[in-house]
Amino acid sequence: MIDLIFPDGSKREYEPGTTGKQVAASIAPSLAKRAVLIKLDGELLDVDRPLEKGGKFEILDRNAPDALETIRHDVSHILAEAVQELFPGTQVTIGPAIEDGFYYDFARDEPFSLDDLAKIEERMKQIVDRDEPIVREEWDRDEAIAHFKSIGEHYKAEIIGGIPAGEAVSVYRQGQWKDLCRGPHLPSTKAAGKAFKLTKLAGAYWRGDSNNPMLQRIYGTAWANEADLEAYLKRVEEAEKRDHRKIGRQMDLFHMQEEGRGMVFWHEKGLTLWRTVEAYMRRRLEDAGYVEVRTPQVLDRVFWEKSGHWENYRPNMFVCETVEGEELALKPMNCPGHIQIFSFGQKSYRDLPLRMAEFGACHRYEPSGALHGLMRVRAFTQDDAHIFCREDQIVDEVASFIELASSIHADFGLTRDHITLGTRPSPRAGTDEFWDMAENQLLDAARKAGVEPVVAEGDGAFYAPKLDFQLKDAIGRSWTCGTIQNDYVLPERLGAEFVGEDGQKHKPVMLHRAILGSFERFIGVVIENYAGAFPLWLSPVQVVVATITSDADDFALKAAARLRAAGLRVETDLRNEKINYKVREHSLSKTPIIAVVGRREAEEGKVALRRLGSDGQQILGLDEACNVLALEAQAPDVRRKAGLGS
Repeated sequence: MIDLIFPDGSKREYEPGTTGKQVAASIAPSLAKRAVLIKLDGELLDVDRPLEKGGKFEILDRNAPDALETIRHDVSHILAEAVQELFPGTQVTIGPAIEDGFYYDFARDEPFSLDDLAKIEERMKQIVDRDEPIVREEWDRDEAIAHFKSIGEHYKAEIIGGIPAGEAVSVYRQGQWKDLCRGPHLPSTKAAGKAFKLTKLAGAYWRGDSNNPMLQRIYGTAWANEADLEAYLKRVEEAEKRDHRKIGRQMDLFHMQEEGRGMVFWHEKGLTLWRTVEAYMRRRLEDAGYVEVRTPQVLDRVFWEKSGHWENYRPNMFVCETVEGEELALKPMNCPGHIQIFSFGQKSYRDLPLRMAEFGACHRYEPSGALHGLMRVRAFTQDDAHIFCREDQIVDEVASFIELASSIHADFGLTRDHITLGTRPSPRAGTDEFWDMAENQLLDAARKAGVEPVVAEGDGAFYAPKLDFQLKDAIGRSWTCGTIQNDYVLPERLGAEFVGEDGQKHKPVMLHRAILGSFERFIGVVIENYAGAFPLWLSPVQVVVATITSDADDFALKAAARLRAAGLRVETDLRNEKINYKVREHSLSKTPIIAVVGRREAEEGKVALRRLGSDGQQILGLDEACNVLALEAQAPDVRRKAGLGS
């Protein structure tokens, strides 16, 4: 007999080989009807899978959060079946569930069109209505290879060929269609439901290798119900409006071009935004006791061999050779250089913790197909810092960092959703005892900061566990911004030492940490969070002084000069255009304040302030307007220091 332990703590005995559906039926016939998956000791299984062992047991219906990924995987199979019915001769390759949806890659000579997606969707709904049972079968590996070759599925045969000889393979059959798959799957196509939509077409190389044939990828999304699907599609529509690449062009912030793939051309307004973020970060770091340093952009290969990057990171590095035969590399990260500064001159335990920051320009090779605006680039600047400390200082330093990072993220309008604890990956450096210690140190620090981290199994770096900040933006999307890693390995490898209280030499612990991650990506996130309508302190142009008539030009220039003297970023608009046209144009460019002046305002020494998103206006004298706007434009940290709140 096997013992199954249910979520309420109760325990029942069953014969080995009993299926999950039979277990559900033994509890209630209605539960058996709703059951689509089971979970045994945390592993999802088909509801009709015979149980060979006991353990913690749960029965899932299709509305369970854990069922959503399986729904998406099922819909990807339904997509593949529909494509092969509509377009005979098409070969299927792989079709996994991904975040918010799924995709399937197809080998077909003729390209799919957007019109084809509607036809495919309709056939998918027909397959759902057919309620085809989805059945798991185990095949002999060699027989499976021969079968898929015989029906012209050479990509599937190649995948199976990578499975060790003699090992059985699982094949799922739905109706007459079948696919190699580990599973699990729902009991039938009807269980997947119709809350899905095909979203786009793309190209993808077989196995991600540009030397292999190009396949056609169909993306889609699938949800447990129509309401969730509609909510997702609305989020996508809103996200498209907020696309930082589109807003960057509209607001004249930056551009990118083919001759500098993955490199950003910052325009005047974009660089103003950058410098505002940089100045804010510099103030926060100085207040938190960091010293700022700068390390070389290019270093000799020997240095990167010592650090381990040449062995482990070489494909991602930009390398060059001089006429003298030196082999050099652009730095992909700042940490080895910071150890060189730490090791220059003797350090004492009294010098620790040493918090060393750098706005370090780094370069990493990213495949051209992976590049995405500011979010994925080849040249970037990290808000990087490393905290060199003793073991007994780790918990306090990490807890303080969590509080600092949380405050900074909040100042940019981003809400912390949770923090993840990335634990030991495989392979990894160090013993299990080391990982137990390092993981517990981060866990204790998070709890000291009042945070219970969500464990992300195996998500640590190969040399250290880490805490990652998961943030939510204005439309509920999740972003990973901010990390801290607990590293004992690199200081050992590069020979960093300090003299302890006992007069002996000791190795420091190195806490790698970033709050923004990279300026490029973070600015992209902030652009999308605000849809370009930045708060006044961040806006590249804070005020535009716009005239109603040319009679007010001289006063407009005087007003602009006074506002600049008060510390505001100001432009003037003296064009011979109607004021409504000017207001509309500057509103589209997301200018927070439009100071309108006409003949009367010029005579009375006043301005009419119009705020972005508001139809009203506020009439103020020029001196008062300067004072009000200068106060309002102060950064959140400056306001707090002045006792004005955030």
